[in-house]
Amino acid sequence: MIINLSQHHSLLSNWVAELRDINIQGDRMRFRRNLERIGEIAAYEISKELPWKTVEVPTPLGSHESKVLEQQPVLATILRAGLPLHNGMLNYFDKADNAFISAYRKHHRDGSFDISLEYMSSPSLDGRILIISDPMLATGASLVKTVEYLKNEGSPKAIHIVVAIACTVGIEYVHRECGEDVKIWCGDVDDELTAKGYIVPGLGDAGDLAFGNKTQA
Repeated sequence: MIINLSQHHSLLSNWVAELRDINIQGDRMRFRRNLERIGEIAAYEISKELPWKTVEVPTPLGSHESKVLEQQPVLATILRAGLPLHNGMLNYFDKADNAFISAYRKHHRDGSFDISLEYMSSPSLDGRILIISDPMLATGASLVKTVEYLKNEGSPKAIHIVVAIACTVGIEYVHRECGEDVKIWCGDVDDELTAKGYIVPGLGDAGDLAFGNKTQA
C-alpha cells in the first residue's frame, strides 16, 4: 500500500515544493528542517494506525483513563541522508527505540552500482513495529536490501517505510520484493527514473543537499 501525503493539499506539500526548488535548496538548514517536518507529519499519520491501550493517569484533581501507545515502534534510518527525516519522526515518537544502517550506492566505472551495507545497529525487532525512513525511494534497491538485512535480525510484526519522494518504479520493486503488506508513506510520487537511478523531477541528491557534497566511493 502507498500513501501519498500530498494527495490532499496541506502544509506538507508546501515543504515538498521547497525541497524541490533549486532557488531554496542552497539553504541547508531549511532543507534539513523541511525533511524533519515531513518526518513529523508522517509519524503523526502512522500513529493513528498503531495499537493503543487505556491507562489510568493521575491528575491533580483525580484520575483519567487515557489512550496511549501499546508499544513503542523501532525507528530505523539509512545513513546519512535519512537523518533529518528520522529526527522528525523521533520528535514525535520520542520514546522509540532506534536502528541505523549504512546503505549506499557503490558505483563502478561502467556506470552501474551495487548497494553496499557495512554497518547496522538495531534493537531486537521480534514482534515490533518497524518504521524505516529514507528521503528518496528511487530504484528501491537500498530499501529492499535494508528490509532484508533487518529481517535477518528479527521478525517485525509490521513494516512502514517513510520517504519524502518516491518513484513508481521503486514502489513497485519494494512491494514485489518485500510484500504488499509493507506500507509506504511518501511526501509525493514521481513517475520517471533516469538511467543512473535518479528520480525526475525529484530534488537531486538529498544527502548532499542536507550535509554537503561527498567524494564518490
